[in-house]
Amino acid sequence: MSHVARLPSQLGVLLRSRRKELGLSQHETAAQGGLQQKTVSSLENDPQRCTIDSLYRLMAALKVELVLQPREAQVGSVGDDW
Repeated sequence: MSHVARLPSQLGVLLRSRRKELGLSQHETAAQGGLQQKTVSSLENDPQRCTIDSLYRLMAALKVELVLQPREAQVGSVGDDW
């Protein structure tokens, strides 16, 4: 199943949800991704302050990938752009 994250806060929620879906603690996830537990916490709670490298390490640990696709035009959507 795919999910859309248009904002950093949405990305954090999706990362946390995936980790919990896999039954992993932040510590276990960090160990699998070669990260510190506090980095996993930061990616879940404040992802805009983390590095791309950390994001990719976490994605590898969570067995997910980043997919770029054209954004569908939405009538009346306001405030979800950076």
